[in-house]
Amino acid sequence: MPKNSHSLSALPSQTALPLERLGLRLRAHRVQREWTVAEMSERLLCSPNTLRALESGKPGTSIGLLAHTLWLFGEIDSLDGVAPAPAGLAGKRRVRRSAAQAAAGVIAEGERDF
Repeated sequence: MPKNSHSLSALPSQTALPLERLGLRLRAHRVQREWTVAEMSERLLCSPNTLRALESGKPGTSIGLLAHTLWLFGEIDSLDGVAPAPAGLAGKRRVRRSAAQAAAGVIAEGERDF
C-alpha cells in the first residue's frame, strides 16, 4: 500500500526536479551495467516497485536505499558532497551545555507532580 503524505505530494518543482534527475542518473548506472530491474532490486534487497520509485525520483523513497544503491555503483563517496557544512563551522566541534541545564531525558524535581 503506498504511503500518502501531504508534505511529499506538495513538493515544489525546485525539489522534485533534482530528485527526478537523480533517479535518471541512477537508472543510467544500472543500464550501463546491463542489470535488469529484477537483478538490481535483488541486489538491493527491495522490491522492483521500490527500485522503480527510486529511479523515478519519488520523494518517499528511503535515503538508506539511495545510499545502498550508490554503494553498489561504487559512488558512495558522492554523498560526502551533499549539503556540505558551512565553512565557519568546525567539523568535529562539540557543543557545550550549560551546567545549569539538565541532561536530555531527565525529569527535574520541580516537574514531578504525582
